[in-house]
Amino acid sequence: MPFDLSSIVDPRIGLLAVASCVGCLVLLGLARVFPRLQGRVDDDNAVQAMHTGLTPRVGGVAIFGALALSVPFAPPTMVQNYAEIIFATTILFFVGLREDLGYPVSPRNRLLTVVGVSLLVIVLIGEWMPRMGVPYIDTALSFWLLGVPFTLFITAGVANGFNLIDGVNGLASLTAIAAGLAIAAIAYQAQYPPVVILGSMMAAAVFGFFLMNFPFGWMFLGDAGAYTVGFVLSWFGIAIIINSPQASPWAILLTLFWPLADTLLAIFRRKGATRGAMHPDRLHFHQLVMRTLEISWMGRQRRHLSNPLTTVILSPFVIAPQIAGVLLWDANAAAFLAVIVFLALFFSSYRLLMNFTRRNRGRSPQMR
Repeated sequence: MPFDLSSIVDPRIGLLAVASCVGCLVLLGLARVFPRLQGRVDDDNAVQAMHTGLTPRVGGVAIFGALALSVPFAPPTMVQNYAEIIFATTILFFVGLREDLGYPVSPRNRLLTVVGVSLLVIVLIGEWMPRMGVPYIDTALSFWLLGVPFTLFITAGVANGFNLIDGVNGLASLTAIAAGLAIAAIAYQAQYPPVVILGSMMAAAVFGFFLMNFPFGWMFLGDAGAYTVGFVLSWFGIAIIINSPQASPWAILLTLFWPLADTLLAIFRRKGATRGAMHPDRLHFHQLVMRTLEISWMGRQRRHLSNPLTTVILSPFVIAPQIAGVLLWDANAAAFLAVIVFLALFFSSYRLLMNFTRRNRGRSPQMR
C-alpha cells in the first residue's frame, strides 16, 4: 500500500522543533544562574577552537529531550526498536554531557562508549548491518562474527564524524537536518514508512537547535549532541538497509558523507603524527576554509562573520552527496561511483586549501 506522504507533516513533528528550540532557550536562561552551563573555561584556548568567548555546549540536551519526546510518535511497527535505540543512546548522551560540562572524558573512552552502546543496540534489536552491496562481502557480513564488528565500525565512525565537524556555527546541525531528510526521502522511495517518520522527526529536533546555533552561535551542539545525532542517524540508515533490499547501502552512505569523509581524512592526516590519532588539531576541512577567509579577506578580528560564512560556503558541498544519495537510492553501482567521485573531490579540494594556507601563512598581520 502506498505510503501517505501527508503523515510527515503531522503537527507532532513540528512540536519536536518547538520543544528543541524552547529547550535551548531555557538552557540559555539557566546558564546565567549555573556557571557549569556557560561553557568550558578552556574552550577558547583549545587547539581546535573556532570561536571567542564562553558559549554553552549543552545544545545536545535539548535535542536529546526532543528525541525522547518523539518515542510515542514513532510508527507502531518501529516504536519498540526506536525506544531501545534511544534508551541505549542515553548512555552515550550522558558521557558526552559530562565532557560538555567540564568533566574531561578522553577521546578514547568516548569512542569506546560509542562502540559499547552500538553493541547494546545490536543485542536489544537483534540486528546488524547485513550488506554493503558488494558480492562475497555481503555473504560475509551476514555472519555475526564479521557483521557485528563492521556495524560497530560504521556507527562509531558516523557518531565521531559529527563530533569532528561540530566546529563552526551550523555546520554539524545543518548536516544532520539534511541527512535526516535525505534518509527519510530514501525510505519513502524504498516504501519503508517507519524511517520516513523517524528521519523527519530527527530533522525537526535538530532544526530547533539550529535556530540557536546559526548564524550567531548562541549555543553549541556539544559532544552529547554530536554523538547522539550521529549515532541515531547511523541506525536509521542501517534500518533501511535491513528492511529494504532494493535500497543501496552506498546511497545511505552518501547521506552521511561529510562526517564520514572528515573522519577518514582525520585518520589519514594523523596516521603519521607523533601526537596520536585521537589528538585534536586545527586541520579539519571547515577550519581550513575559515582560515582561508581570514587570510584572504576578513582577518581574525571578524571571526563572528567568517565562522558562519564558512558554513554557508560549505553547505552546497555537504548537501550535494546527500542529494545524489536520494537520486541514486536503488542504483548501487552508480551510488558507489558517486562515493568515489565525492571522495576524490573532497581530498583534492582539501589539498588545494592546505597548499594555499601554507603559502600564505602569516601574510596578514591580523592572523599572527
